[in-house]
Amino acid sequence: MSNPLYERTMAFAGILQCLAQVQKLARHGEADIDALAASLNTINVTNPDATADVYPDKFALQTGYRLVLDQLGDGNRKDMEITRYLVGVLALERKLSASGNAMGMLSERINQVQRQLNHFQISDEQVIANLASIYSDVISELGPKIQITGNPTCLQRPLVQQKIRALLLAAMRSAVLWRQLGGKRRHLVFSRKAILDTAKNSLTL
Repeated sequence: MSNPLYERTMAFAGILQCLAQVQKLARHGEADIDALAASLNTINVTNPDATADVYPDKFALQTGYRLVLDQLGDGNRKDMEITRYLVGVLALERKLSASGNAMGMLSERINQVQRQLNHFQISDEQVIANLASIYSDVISELGPKIQITGNPTCLQRPLVQQKIRALLLAAMRSAVLWRQLGGKRRHLVFSRKAILDTAKNSLTL
């Protein structure tokens, strides 16, 4: 039997896990290859039987759950930069979900990536470039661009830019799933304790 709160928290953890990697890339110019692959793989799971099928890498999701605790908890670990990215992603997701044309384009382009994966790994530079172009062509055009801050030297590198855009696309995938599961921004305020409890319990599973 499905548990909507558990599934929504899983998708929310997926969003934050992507955004933390965006922040790390912007500041240091590098990301953990396994974490990157785990996030990017979620983009290609377009018809899952269950929410857990989108996030098969349980280790990567543990990082996401810890970020949920940091961002929504009462401690001093909340990162306002991550919060700003989150607000931007959720705003773009609403515009995406309201645009049948954009959703159709997104689906078509992701199908192309799935065919590409018959020949390349998800972390291959050619695949990352393709995912980045999907974000630029489909998502960025929907509303105000998310301003990424970090080390200018890192941010000027084309591959870093592409990885960041690919991760923002992955964050968008989790944001779409979160809303499909009934997630709403007000839940982050009014259901905060329930989300925190779910994230804590998920960490110990």
